[in-house]
Order: sequence, then structure tokens, then C-alpha cells
Amino acid sequence: MEKQNSRFRWIVFASVVFTYLLMSSQRTAPGLITDQIMNDFNVSASTIGLLASIQFLVYTGLQIPMGIWADRYGPNLFLIIGALLTGLGTIIYSLGTHESILFIGRILTGTGDATIWVNMVLILGQWFTAKEFVRLIGLAGMTGSLGFLMATVPFSQWISILGWRGAFFSIGILLCLCGILLYFVLVKIPKSKMVNVDKTVQHEKLGHLLQRLISNRQAWALFFCHFGLVGAYVGFIGSWAVPYGMNVYGLTRSGASQLVMMGLIGALLGAPLMSGLSSRLEAIKKPYVVVHIVISLCWTTFLLLKGNPPLSLLFVLFFIIGFCYGASTLTFAVVRKTFPSIESGVISGFANTGGFLSAVLLPGIFGMMLDYYQTDQGHLELGYSYGFVIPVIFSIIGLIGVLNIKEKGVARNQPDV
Repeated sequence: MEKQNSRFRWIVFASVVFTYLLMSSQRTAPGLITDQIMNDFNVSASTIGLLASIQFLVYTGLQIPMGIWADRYGPNLFLIIGALLTGLGTIIYSLGTHESILFIGRILTGTGDATIWVNMVLILGQWFTAKEFVRLIGLAGMTGSLGFLMATVPFSQWISILGWRGAFFSIGILLCLCGILLYFVLVKIPKSKMVNVDKTVQHEKLGHLLQRLISNRQAWALFFCHFGLVGAYVGFIGSWAVPYGMNVYGLTRSGASQLVMMGLIGALLGAPLMSGLSSRLEAIKKPYVVVHIVISLCWTTFLLLKGNPPLSLLFVLFFIIGFCYGASTLTFAVVRKTFPSIESGVISGFANTGGFLSAVLLPGIFGMMLDYYQTDQGHLELGYSYGFVIPVIFSIIGLIGVLNIKEKGVARNQPDV
């Protein structure tokens, strides 16, 4: 039975994206209990900041190695291990009695999380045709945004019922069960049904592969394309959107959180709609260029209006920025279309590194800008005003990257496996 013609591929899709939903929720869920962690463990705000960023640092650092390993040894094993590690890390986090235990838990969670996207892209590429892939990668991206959404009110209610330790422990157990489920769905059942036995492929030496990677213009175009789109959203909305709404507009924390919600709603819609449009047009670059132009104009609007657009426009801008971020899954549709399948993993990892590198850099740079002007409230607003030059620069880098993408001309000289 061929993978891309079997009904079983939809079970694979459902199992993988459900695991992604749970894993992505654990990227931001600890933010719900910041005050409790500070009180229970008597730690400083800087320690909390490091605890929050350590998962993203581990995730970013492992993207290229994960891509290489997935190409060489297959994505199934790493995704199974990733789900188990994320579950184990979440359980350890819930049982922690010292801040060092919390760090171990988050490092394990970040290590597991680093496996999900690259391997999911490869698995979907194996089980679905190229046209199906463009559409489904958008749905997979939407699932990640649903995970972020789940880590707001729903998980907060779960914490209120079980307490923070019980809530995180239960999610950890569920993730471990997902790892077991993935073993049966990705390995055991396909092997018993003899679904499209993978071909043995001769891989080039690691040094040659890395040398060719860093000299490949298409790979760098995708790196910068993802850098400009992901970091400006995750880096700003994930870190500074709520303080920005409170300090500049005088909103309550709940009111400022609605800005984040608008971005999430935009991302939920942007991922499937843009991937569906690209699939219908049978073109990726043209709609993706439009996305990058729009998000650049949005951040430029903040800058031109000195960081203080009218409140009604503010919500619209956050929605559009989130919508454009949702379209970032098109980066991997380009990888699927223009690179041979035996190196899709390392290229996907390289591109994803660009996105999350910017997500790590932007909050810190933006914070340094605010610290420079934070002498009183008036100067703090000035800091936000000048700070928006950073996402403008990042988005322009992304626009340059997408303009340099070649949708045709990079032959897929290896068959899909």
C-alpha cells in the first residue's frame, strides 16, 4: 500500500498535529504561573526571565542538528522521542522542589519541542502529495496557534481546578501517552501493513553537507524570510504586547491581553487561508511576497505614528500581524517544493533557526531600548516609539529574503520517500 494513497495517512496527520497542539501549549503555559513560581521558590524576575527563555534557546540551537538527524535516520523515531521528552520535562517541572529542577524540566521540554516541527514537516511530506502538503502545512501551523490559545484561559481554568502542579503533571502524562500512540501510528502499524517501505539512501558526509548548506542562496533566502516574519510576531507579541498596552494606552492587564488574543485569532486564520490560497493558485512566492509587504507596512505604521496609533487601528494591526505570521508555514512549502526530500530536514531546520533566532533576539533588543529611555512614564513611551524600528528592520530583512526565493529552478532531484 502506498503511503500517499492510503486512508491511514489521515490517522497519521491527526496523531501528529494533536501531539503538536499539546507540545506547543507548553511553550507559553508557564507564563500563567509566574507569580506562583516566584512566591513558591523565592526567585527573582531575572531568574523567571531566564527560565522562560531557556526552552527557546534550546529549541533554536537544536534545529539544524535535528534536521540533519531526521534526514539521515528518519523523522519517526525523533518525533516519538520528542513527545516523550516533552512529557518527561513537563512532569519534572510539576514535581520540582528547587529552581534547578525547574530548569532541568524546561531544558528537557525544549529538547523535545525541538523535534516537533522539522520532523512533522518531513512526515507530512512522506504521507501526502505536494499539493496536499501545501494545504495541510497551513492547518498544522494553525494547530500551533491553537496550542498557544489553549495555554491561556483553558489551561488557566485547568490550573484553578488541579493547582499548577497537578495541571502540568496531567499534561506531561498525556504527552507521554502521545509518544506511545505515535510509536504505533508511525512505526508499528505501517510496518505490519508494509506501507511504502522507505528506500535506503546514501547520504553525503556531514562536512560537505554543511558547506553546501551555507553556500546555498535558496537556503539563506528561506532563513531570512522566516527570520523577518516569525521573530517580529513571537518576539514582540509574546513578550512586550501586554506591557505596551498597559504603559502606552493605560489598559488593564486583561484589556492588554486582548491584543495578544487578536494576534492569535489572526494567526489561526492566516495559516490555513494562505496555504489554501497558495494551493489553489499553485504558486507560493507571489502570495508570500504580499504577506511580507503587508507585515512590513504594519510595523512601519507603528513607527510613523510614534508607537501610538488610535486604539481601534491598534487592534486591526495586531490582527493583521498575526494573520501574516500564520502564513509563515509557506516557508516549508517552499522547502518541500524546491529541495530534494533527502535534505528537506536540514533545510527546514535551517529556516526554522532563522525564525526562532529572531524570536530570541528581538525581545532583548527591544528591552534594551526601553531601559535606555525608562526614566519616567513619558520617556518610556518614547522608548516604545523608537523601539518599533527593530521589528521594522526585522520585517525588511524578511522581505529581502522572500524576494530572493526561487520557486522554480531548484530541482527536486530525489524522489519522495
